[in-house]
Amino acid sequence: MSDSTMEAMVLNRFGGPEVLELATIERPRAEPGQVVVRVAYAGVNPADWKAREGWLSRYFNYVFPFVVGFDAAGIVAEVGAGVTGLAVGDRVVTASNQGKGERGSYAQYVRSDRERVVKLPDHVALKDAAALPTAAITAWEAVFDVGGAKAGQHVLVNGGAGGTGGFAVQLARMAGAKVAATCGPANLDYVRGLGADLAIDYRRGGVREAVAAWAPDGVDLVVDTVGQGSLLDSIEMVRPGGIVAPIGTLIADEPMPDPARATERGVRIVPTIASFERQERQLAALVEALAAGRIRPPQIEVVPLAEASEAQRRVADGHVRGKLLLAVDETLA
Repeated sequence: MSDSTMEAMVLNRFGGPEVLELATIERPRAEPGQVVVRVAYAGVNPADWKAREGWLSRYFNYVFPFVVGFDAAGIVAEVGAGVTGLAVGDRVVTASNQGKGERGSYAQYVRSDRERVVKLPDHVALKDAAALPTAAITAWEAVFDVGGAKAGQHVLVNGGAGGTGGFAVQLARMAGAKVAATCGPANLDYVRGLGADLAIDYRRGGVREAVAAWAPDGVDLVVDTVGQGSLLDSIEMVRPGGIVAPIGTLIADEPMPDPARATERGVRIVPTIASFERQERQLAALVEALAAGRIRPPQIEVVPLAEASEAQRRVADGHVRGKLLLAVDETLA
């Protein structure tokens, strides 16, 4: 392989996990205002399998062979004209340009705009940082930019054991709020370990009753990381003036809480998705919080890049605890 090529998991058409294949393709080069990162670890997110199936066609035109992947941590390999504050060899984490239609992070190299690349303190592991971008940025958006969580409030996280949910639990706790979270029975202790004051086994039912006993006046914020009709009565758990923040899933005709009932109760429903405009501030704040120990990495499982298809199957199934990462080049760590 030459300096102008790289290995990547690519797709040449939309479809199931089987369309992902390991291939040698052209290596990206840094354009003005951009950074090329040599990838140590790439994160696996629900948005990845949706990108693989073509769900993001409404936002950009795919150019095949296409590389999915929104998250990466690694070493700066090249900086473009006008880039300041970063140099070749710096350890960084990035939210890739995949959401703009460029190739993503399931590759040896990924190109990102400068504002979505954050330098890491020496003591922050690349593996831990790679878990941040999509999951933690989305959680930050829901907890702070949408929810305005603060000390003394009550926050309910639906799906507390997943990547976004686990960060939402921690960020709400960081704000000083009291936190309840739903999860399966095998994850109750895990969610408590993240800081949840109350862990609720959703499979037993009675979520609304458990929340009412815990917060008799209603919670201030519901962060719903699961969707798909799993918490349609969330409006009834929120105090008047509170917020329900459903994380966007892109699923067509997804059952949603009743907006008329929300208006009747004085509750706002604010569909939530990560924003390009706020990613720079959010990712920098998350790295700072991780470095200071105010949040900690979720449970992380690392699998080889070549196993990306199976990793996406598992994430699509919806029961991964914490984060799955792809090992692209662990010698960088």
